[in-house]
Amino acid sequence: MRVFVAGGTGVVGRRLVPQLVARGHQVTATTTNPARLELLRQLGAYAVVMDGLDAASVGEAVASAQPDAIVHQMTAISVTHGGKPDIKHMDRWFAPTIRLRTEGTDHLLAAAEASGVSDFVAQSYGSWNGIRQGGWVKTEEDPLDALTGTAAERGMAAIAYLEKAVLAAGGAALRFGSLYGPGASDDQVELVRKRQYPLVGDGAGHLSWLHLDDAASATVLAVEQRASGVFNVVDDEPARARDWLPHLAKSAAAKAPLRVPTWVARPLAGDVAVIMMTEGRGFSNAKAKRELGWQPRYPSWREGFRDGLA
Repeated sequence: MRVFVAGGTGVVGRRLVPQLVARGHQVTATTTNPARLELLRQLGAYAVVMDGLDAASVGEAVASAQPDAIVHQMTAISVTHGGKPDIKHMDRWFAPTIRLRTEGTDHLLAAAEASGVSDFVAQSYGSWNGIRQGGWVKTEEDPLDALTGTAAERGMAAIAYLEKAVLAAGGAALRFGSLYGPGASDDQVELVRKRQYPLVGDGAGHLSWLHLDDAASATVLAVEQRASGVFNVVDDEPARARDWLPHLAKSAAAKAPLRVPTWVARPLAGDVAVIMMTEGRGFSNAKAKRELGWQPRYPSWREGFRDGLA
């Protein structure tokens, strides 16, 4: 297939492009930075500069590539684009990504329609943001939490917008868990090493993890199978904060995380951090395994943190 990867130099894109090439697909991948064109060529792709927030730029890139499928991996969470991670002010931190998940999605879908491309796969998010009602582990049938009134509200609305638009076009939205691996978790690991990533409250909140290589492999399968619908793409073990955070610290050769009560954490780190640590809901990957035939290389964060961070 001719596959168009929007966001080819992101942390997932850099893993996805070579996996697609290795399976015989012809890949066109985009970057916003001309200096990174050579990286994409080294990964085996035809490289183009594209601004995902410019409709004309997107339309021209897609029309030129004449793809059979489009993959939306455009985010701007890195320090270069989104600035220093700031969960207390997540609306500011994620502002560029919010635009890419709304305006950028619209531009790609319009370009797909103009070029007659019906196969569309987009990155979504499902890690700790399941509805905070009922059990601790959610399926695709459970709604995401809108996190109304928190700094994450705009970001959750953008995810809902992306999923609605992609599904209306007959595409697939892959809800990636919290990504880890080289380039994806470096900032987080550094905070853990500095003991600036404390365990909040009882640490009962659940979170689902996903290694970068597994995010890429699930995307390849979704493309090849012309998938449609929503899929939770996470590892096999949704984890409580009080379990995964100390293990991450140990894997990073760091001291055990500090513990702080919620009343201390809320004014310092914000409502989102408290919700994630104490009320977060993880996700089940049963549908992705059943319908895509996907099997994660790192089925548990326990082994993944030990082997997959480097």
